[in-house]
Amino acid sequence: MVKYESMYILKPDMEEEKKDALVKRFSDIITNNGGEIEKTDEWGKKRLAYPIDYNNDGYYVLVTFAAPPELPAELERNYKISDDVLRYMVVNLEKE
Repeated sequence: MVKYESMYILKPDMEEEKKDALVKRFSDIITNNGGEIEKTDEWGKKRLAYPIDYNNDGYYVLVTFAAPPELPAELERNYKISDDVLRYMVVNLEKE
């Protein structure tokens, strides 16, 4: 298992239930594919450095997890097909 960190930014105008369901969906993708979530840190609504799709704010979520090497590609695929994700990044914490 390799340690990863994933940061994604959701659209700020989402309803609370929809936002929670999306965060749970991404967490379930990690756990259902053999990963273990160490920490999920929801930073909340923050100002973006520059507008993305006419949005000045975004809802930030940071997830630290351990997973097999093929899991980040599946996670990024799901980020990419979700219309409510503005930006995302998955980083390997064990590389120097």
